[in-house]
Amino acid sequence: MATKRDYYEVLGIQKSASKDDVKKAFHKLAHKLHPDKATGDVDKFKEVSEAYSILSDDKKRAEYDSYGRVFSDGAGPGAGGFGGGAQGFDFSQFQDAFQGGFGFDFSDVFSDFFAGQQGGTNAGQRRGRDVSIDLELDFKEAVFGIKRTVLLAKIAECETCHGSGAAPGTEVETCKYCNGSGKLHETTNSFFGQITMQSPCRHCRATGKVAKEKCHTCRGEGVYRKQEEVEIIVPAGIDAGEMIRLQGGGEAVAGGTPGDLYVKVHVRPDARFKRDGHNLVTNLSVKLSDALLGAEYTVATLDGDQPISIPQGVTHGELLKISGKGIPTPRGKRGDLFVKVTITLPQKLSREARKLVEKLKEEGV
Repeated sequence: MATKRDYYEVLGIQKSASKDDVKKAFHKLAHKLHPDKATGDVDKFKEVSEAYSILSDDKKRAEYDSYGRVFSDGAGPGAGGFGGGAQGFDFSQFQDAFQGGFGFDFSDVFSDFFAGQQGGTNAGQRRGRDVSIDLELDFKEAVFGIKRTVLLAKIAECETCHGSGAAPGTEVETCKYCNGSGKLHETTNSFFGQITMQSPCRHCRATGKVAKEKCHTCRGEGVYRKQEEVEIIVPAGIDAGEMIRLQGGGEAVAGGTPGDLYVKVHVRPDARFKRDGHNLVTNLSVKLSDALLGAEYTVATLDGDQPISIPQGVTHGELLKISGKGIPTPRGKRGDLFVKVTITLPQKLSREARKLVEKLKEEGV
């Protein structure tokens, strides 16, 4: 098989690249260049596929490295030759490239590409672009949850024609490009043999029908860019960095399904509380005398001030628990609030206080 370009250059790898590097390079390029993708390129897709079929096979790669061409392709049917058409080609080598941890579905690249040879009819449904935004919340809003309404500028379905692209009340006719099938077919010759590719008809947005008069609002596109209010329900107990997904809240696309809206949550810290899972920790300064004798204090919680008993002989750094005043859990319960005791010592002592402390020292306190 004569080469048009250096196979290593086609895949963007060095001649010393490992077999795993070859797989990774092909996986990346094939997904990008597949004809059904927005970035697709049929010729380049064929080229990288040919390069991978050689460099992923140890014998063929050795021949290519030594002689600049491969001789084992003509060894007969099933030996890697491309003359027998797509059905006679061994696809297992391509499937191997998408397995082993890449998390990529082999059929995503090749099922549509070979739909004509295998009798398939599903060319895939178009999907709108996902949208990602950031949402900042107060600490208490994140704990108890809240509803927020945000204003987004995005491509949305036309409200006048409801996505049809036709002016209200206008007649529709059969699309002359796809003859009403909603699909376009193109047959090309390649090293795989004769390949028929199928894709949604862009002229009728895969519906098979076109309007005699276009919608004036969206100019027949079925979608247009506008500002839209979106209500976001923030669940109770959400933490900073978590994402909220609103299915169908992304951008619309004519003849397809809308993308999703992803909301990344940012939480403003509260100086009084530190989060620990579904529990909260707060600090409470206690006088030395109260720590020795015990006392009643008031501590701030997310539900308001709460009385708390300081036990006699409490130690510095000891945690006192107030049940049910923490973060809500998925089961509807709440975590706890832990009060960390900080014993404050006087900076100066009066003469009388000093005598008392010295007396306590004599008693071993």
